[in-house]
Amino acid sequence: MNRIETLKSFLKDNPNDSFLRYALALEYIKLGQNDEAVREFEAVRNTDPEYVATYYQLGQLYQKLGQKHDAEKTFRTGITVATKAGDEHTRSELEAALEG
Repeated sequence: MNRIETLKSFLKDNPNDSFLRYALALEYIKLGQNDEAVREFEAVRNTDPEYVATYYQLGQLYQKLGQKHDAEKTFRTGITVATKAGDEHTRSELEAALEG
């Protein structure tokens, strides 16, 4: 069983597990399946808006796909979430991505 199949199997038992969805999205990126990755990152963002790492990865993916407005909006939202969570490291990464 490959990683995607394994993660999907785990998600059947835990459909709202943010880490599993995040990991699945990263696997999709590795395979160039960007639409599926966006779908999974958006699912994490919608079900667990405090999962800060999602904003960085989703913003980067939007940039890669040429969706500049979506990337900027995602980074800005992530900065707000990271600030509220006291996650200075991720906040600074999101700010750098927004500026870059």
